[in-house]
Amino acid sequence: MDKLGSNPANRCPLTPLGFLERTATVYGDCPSVVYHNTVYTWTETQRRCLRLASGLCSLGISRRDVVSVLAPNIPAMYEMHFGVPMSGAVLNTINIRLDARTISVLLRHSGSKLVFCDILSLPLLHDAISLFPSSHNPPQVIPIEDPHEPNTPTHSYSLTYEKLLEMGNPEFKWIRPESEWDPMILNYTSGTTSAPKGVVHCHRGIFIVTVDSLTDWSVPKQSVYLWTLPMFHANGWSFPWGMAVMGGTNICLRRVEAAAVFDAINKHKVTHLCGAPVVLNMLSNTPESVRKPLPGPVQVLTAGAPPPAAVLHRTEALGFTVSHGYGLTETAGLTISCAWKGQWNRLPASERARLKSRQGVRTPSMATIDVIDGTTGQSVKRDGQTMGEIVLQGGCVMLGYLKDEKATKAAIRQDGWFYTGDVGVMHPDGYVEIKDRSKDVIISGGENISSVEVESILYGHPMVNEAAVVARPDEFWGETPCAFVSLKEGVGSSKSPTEKDIIAWCREKMPHYMVPKTVVFKAELPKTSTGKIQKYVLRNQAKEMGPAKQKSRI
Repeated sequence: MDKLGSNPANRCPLTPLGFLERTATVYGDCPSVVYHNTVYTWTETQRRCLRLASGLCSLGISRRDVVSVLAPNIPAMYEMHFGVPMSGAVLNTINIRLDARTISVLLRHSGSKLVFCDILSLPLLHDAISLFPSSHNPPQVIPIEDPHEPNTPTHSYSLTYEKLLEMGNPEFKWIRPESEWDPMILNYTSGTTSAPKGVVHCHRGIFIVTVDSLTDWSVPKQSVYLWTLPMFHANGWSFPWGMAVMGGTNICLRRVEAAAVFDAINKHKVTHLCGAPVVLNMLSNTPESVRKPLPGPVQVLTAGAPPPAAVLHRTEALGFTVSHGYGLTETAGLTISCAWKGQWNRLPASERARLKSRQGVRTPSMATIDVIDGTTGQSVKRDGQTMGEIVLQGGCVMLGYLKDEKATKAAIRQDGWFYTGDVGVMHPDGYVEIKDRSKDVIISGGENISSVEVESILYGHPMVNEAAVVARPDEFWGETPCAFVSLKEGVGSSKSPTEKDIIAWCREKMPHYMVPKTVVFKAELPKTSTGKIQKYVLRNQAKEMGPAKQKSRI
């Protein structure tokens, strides 16, 4: 057997782009993408993606050029996930809620040659490009039309998205990667703890995470998938390609609002959707007058931030079946999931929610995961209490950070691990649970306090809508927990809890050293475009409040 190995027949580079051709053959007449009254079939979607790839090549786009997209979940955004890399280019999806300065920085850093831009985001993009230095050539801008948005003319542009597709060849022979390690995707981290970094993924990694996610979530053929998760959030956790594998139907939503979500679920008989915990919180707090009964089982996959058990409990009480996973921009999707055990179904609802709030075990295609002590590099005890950093190994880990060798070496080390920066514990049953980002652990009087743990308890308060806990300087303890809280709609001023009320409630629910010493009420907490609460903003606000006085001693 020594002479056996790779050969011309088995050396084909892995890429998710080939999924589309197969699906057009098997499910050609079935619906692929639905947006308002527009319905495309898989044959039409394949031809549109090939036209897009052909059109890009005719504009001079070539291998490894970066093509950016600034758009919500509309059909064009879906088509970009195939059409752009089919031209040999690298797809860079940019979130639409960033400010002009940040978008300008990302476009310059990526070296983007061309930007497809949703018609409603054009003013934002023009502001971003106006910040380019005169020495930097701006990218070409191609607007994406949307006939469902009134008063958005595109006549001032000689070339639009649909015109480019008309120019393209639907029989185009798409450009396959020369190697499965060729870059395919460039995503920027959300910047919840620091400045965004450019994460580069290859064809192989995207292929692996796509198949892995479908397997782990047990997605059946021809599912109906509602796009409540932005496709610019880690490429929708790989499900643009995943839905193509299964011949599913993609229901596009420009705006994720509770009424629109419940309407779409009922109208299209939705079977699957994804979303950060903020989406679950929105659904579970939707007034009964807006909610509609689910037409059948609806599977929900949540990740992006540790979901409070109280939110999981309320969501499942509406009839949704929630699965929970964990991933990062650097892993292109979910690499840890809370694999559910049948015997857990016999437990009380509150205990099921607690177990489901854990991140879980490695997904099938991940090589290995661990929680290690930062000082010794050894695995922490499996006691559910000893904290360490979560580390990963597997085929969907990024190639590295674009133009940032230092950050790449800090994250992917010589010991073979990718260091996530997330602090967690390993439970006796082998399930991982995140306790915090390493920057968010609060050290008070020598005690390590998990802000996530305090937040999960705050979410159980009947009047709390959102909660985030950060460190505030303290004259005596060094730092103490500071809770930022928003209240549920309909809570009148006469019924609103005070800071003392919240603190007293917490003292009954947790060890006293963990209790927030400061509570700040806000109408809404600051979030990234993907729904993650921006803790660095709140940390800065807590610092600006100055040190808490000694009266905050327990």
